Amino acid sequence: MKGVIAWFVHNPIAANLLMGVLVIGGALTLPTIRQEEFPAIVTDMVQVSVEYTGASPEEIEESICLRIEDKIDGTPDVKRINTRAVEGACVITIEMVTNSNVDAAVTEIESRVNSIDTLPVDAERPVISKLLSKRQVLEIAISGQVAERDLKAVGRRAIDAIADLPQVSQVELKYDRPYEISIEVSEDALRRHELTLEQVAAAVRGSSLDLPGGSVKTRGGEILLRTVGRAYEGNDFEEIIILTRNDGTLVRLSEVARVIDGFETVDLRAQFNGDPALIIEVSLVGEEDILIAAAGIKEWLPEFRTTLPDGVEILIFNDESVDLVSRLDALTRNARSGLLLVLLILTLFLRFRVAMWVAAGVPISLLGAIMLFPTFSLTISTLSVMAFILVLGILVDDAIVIGESIHSHEQMGKSQTQAAIEGTQEVFVPVTFGVMTTVAAFLPLLMLPGSLGSFFGVIAYAAVVCLFFSIIESMFILPSHLAHRRTSSKKGKPNSFVAGWQRMQETMANGLERVAKFGYGRVLNDAIEWRYAACAAAVGVLIMSSALFSSGRMRYQFFPPVHGDMIFATLSMPQGIPLERTEIAVAQLQNSAAQLKKELDASIPGPSVVKHVVVTIGDKLSRSGPQGPSAKIGGAHVAEIGLELTSSMDRDIRTIEVSNRWRDLTAPIPDAIELSFNVLAFSAGKPVDIELRGGSTEQLTAAAALLRQKLGTYQGVYDISDSFRAGKQEVQLALRDEGRLLGLTQLDLARQVRQSFYGEEVQRIQRGSDDVRVMVRYTEQERQTLGSLDNMRVRTKEGIEIPFAAVANVKLARGFATIERTDLQRVVTVTADVDRSITTPELVLSDVQDALPSLLAASFPGVTYRLGGEQEERSQTSSGLLRGAVLALLVIYTLLAIPLKSYVQPLIIMSVIPFGIVGAILGHYIMGWNLVFFSILGIVALSGVVVNSSLVLVHTINRRRNEGVGLEEAVRMAAIARFRPIALTTVTTFIGLLPLMFEASPPAMPLIPMAISLGYGVLYASIMTLFMVPCGYVIIDDWAKFFPGIVPAIKEAITRRRALPEVVVDADTDAPTVDSTPWTGSTSQPKGQTLN
Repeated sequence: MKGVIAWFVHNPIAANLLMGVLVIGGALTLPTIRQEEFPAIVTDMVQVSVEYTGASPEEIEESICLRIEDKIDGTPDVKRINTRAVEGACVITIEMVTNSNVDAAVTEIESRVNSIDTLPVDAERPVISKLLSKRQVLEIAISGQVAERDLKAVGRRAIDAIADLPQVSQVELKYDRPYEISIEVSEDALRRHELTLEQVAAAVRGSSLDLPGGSVKTRGGEILLRTVGRAYEGNDFEEIIILTRNDGTLVRLSEVARVIDGFETVDLRAQFNGDPALIIEVSLVGEEDILIAAAGIKEWLPEFRTTLPDGVEILIFNDESVDLVSRLDALTRNARSGLLLVLLILTLFLRFRVAMWVAAGVPISLLGAIMLFPTFSLTISTLSVMAFILVLGILVDDAIVIGESIHSHEQMGKSQTQAAIEGTQEVFVPVTFGVMTTVAAFLPLLMLPGSLGSFFGVIAYAAVVCLFFSIIESMFILPSHLAHRRTSSKKGKPNSFVAGWQRMQETMANGLERVAKFGYGRVLNDAIEWRYAACAAAVGVLIMSSALFSSGRMRYQFFPPVHGDMIFATLSMPQGIPLERTEIAVAQLQNSAAQLKKELDASIPGPSVVKHVVVTIGDKLSRSGPQGPSAKIGGAHVAEIGLELTSSMDRDIRTIEVSNRWRDLTAPIPDAIELSFNVLAFSAGKPVDIELRGGSTEQLTAAAALLRQKLGTYQGVYDISDSFRAGKQEVQLALRDEGRLLGLTQLDLARQVRQSFYGEEVQRIQRGSDDVRVMVRYTEQERQTLGSLDNMRVRTKEGIEIPFAAVANVKLARGFATIERTDLQRVVTVTADVDRSITTPELVLSDVQDALPSLLAASFPGVTYRLGGEQEERSQTSSGLLRGAVLALLVIYTLLAIPLKSYVQPLIIMSVIPFGIVGAILGHYIMGWNLVFFSILGIVALSGVVVNSSLVLVHTINRRRNEGVGLEEAVRMAAIARFRPIALTTVTTFIGLLPLMFEASPPAMPLIPMAISLGYGVLYASIMTLFMVPCGYVIIDDWAKFFPGIVPAIKEAITRRRALPEVVVDADTDAPTVDSTPWTGSTSQPKGQTLN
């Protein structure tokens, strides 16, 4: 390698060209890289959805869900099957084993599901698809006090225009009711005209159609024949002939029925700032850039706004691109500040040109890494920028070590060229292997399982690529620049500022030199003399640090809350409640939100904190995340109110504080089953999520009630709920024996009731981009009262009309609102939120898990439980992180043992890792933070960083000993010589992270614990390195001398014992005699040796 280093030193043009390739290549690549707030989470999931409108959850479960589950069960690589049956739909989510072939699974599942021939005839065709991670760009509200049809027409025009934009991949109009043509026939009209609903439906089908009739081949050419008669508008259907009387009179549909060309009768509403609204959701699935997509829409919007009818407004809200820009700005601002601080420290202790070239390694390495981002499918995101900040100080470490080594050789009187070559070569091995140990420390992040593995793996990939180019720059580019730099002797007299700065540098350097020789050197002498006491004291500090947890002064929680700029209040009312009752409850929440806005405006100057208020009834507001085929799982009992706040960067009040105040202002809502407030922009799941399974439904619901009661006893646990909900009241019909005697069947009764109240779909017509159903049913008035059942006539196959009550029994009952199943068993899930300022989910669940098994066994045998949500992710991620950490330690040990050619010395170096952990814990305590998962990631990365200084120190000690210097003197000389570079690398790493540690903006909050772990861990571990490594080196030598002397002494004692004359008792005289046969075994003692 010396030849390569020398070649670059002697060829500065090559070094400059290499630098230019990295800088220019990175600069050209940067604009082409996609930017996003967080990397897309890979979801190994497949979803099967089936709609069966009008069917109850129990009917959905029995007729659809169970049959599909039975077919799917046994599919290769299936990890878990989650099923949800709600009114009108069955949704089955299949979780696949990590890294399995999901596309092949989709094909296999599709084949199995399509082979089912026993699904209900009226059910929609199953839709099987791979769940994709949806990245929301922004939402657009179209609102105004205008007719629903006019509002929808504007919405359709808007999404068609947005879909044509090249920057956008997915756009959807939300909260709009589908078009529908409803042909409503009263029971009286049917009896008057002696018709049935089935006859009306058949007449419509037979008259409204287009049918190809073949072709006629004439001499002039082939002519197609077509029957054209399909109706597309309501008035076209009114002209359809339903009946021709014996006297030739034609009865048209308009004479029998009322044709309504309107919307489906679904309870779906949306409001924006108090006006009726439709919402356009723009999202990305794939490689599109969120900033480019948002910019394209914002450029299109002003022109479209000029085409709006009077009274209609269009506004953008929930703009994720704004959050992305503010988060990246905060992080890049911290990166710039950290880089400037690092440069300041370097210029204080190094000559200006040397400091500049050392600091230049940071942008060169970062731009080189960016050049390779497309190769590793990396994007510019919060996590990749966080990786840049983490390695900011680390990137200059190897440059400082090499620069200091070159400086030392120049002090020996060597030329700059010779010093650059020999100085770099001298530390090539420890620096190279030191960087490799840092790379190894990031391995656990690449081994995290599940969705979080692909999420946090970005940090590892970005850091490793930066470190790779760091070693390239410091080994080949930096020596060339230092060898050919101009020195002060070659220039004229410096100006006063430069002279003053040089004097200050000389003072700082001399001061650091005196600290190393007289301060540190004296303390080091005492530490080596009292080395066993020093090591015992250090171990004592390790033990005492654990008291921070046992005393409760510090807690651990898996995932910190990541608050966004939206607050969601989710309301659940009893199933079957009228829409008007839900609207009253929503109005109560809107009033409390208005009161909140008034309070905030009065107390906080400037723009209003609450920008927009969005209300939806019948469905929830959109979220980013896994996206599959939609299913109608809402209803009049579901509502959600969203408050969009100004950016967290522009307000002094936190989102959670606004949410808590809104909660306090909201009085109890009558009849509400659940009301929860959510401010999280990203989470790993519910903090408390316990799934109960097995046993009967009654046992599950009772066990869930007991568990809810138990959770209610913990302070700080709130929004406790479970997934069991009583369904709508049902009228269950059964055919009487009298009906069977008349030739009716249960199917006849069910079909005629369904035709009357839900309706029969006679056609689907394509009107523009809309799929419009044509339904024949009773009038709306008759469908709103149970009295219509008494007036209903059931028709036999012979056309005889029989009163409904004469052939059917009626039974009132109440079923389930939702049926959830996991792995072919019914389940009930209990969830709760946790106020982390009072307690943590880990503490709550630890206590619950101690008590829950005995409670279930005593009262509900057969019911088991499983932790889900955040705790399931924690279990999977923690076990993966532990396996990765063990592997990383083994790799680090191997990388240390190879250059040192020793089995023992790597253990001396790695002994500083626990002290790095202590430093990280103390750092969190000092900064007032609890340990979170990000903290653990920082500690894992820390393990590779802290060994670098120790490796160079041990390598220097070995070199001194090889030169013939005595043990303790070699240790002292090496430690004092390495004091300056260790101090500089430690301070630059810590200072580089300092701006992020003190960042107050909410976007950076989740990442601060990782910076604290790395910064304080390096700081404390480096201090311990300067004392514990020298002490440990001498102690190991003590042991090496002690044990080789002990072993021969023991062997010698054994041989002496065997060599004693044997006393034998004479059998005849009973007198003892001595056996003088000599012992011929070897008693040689091996020579003592020193362990490496």
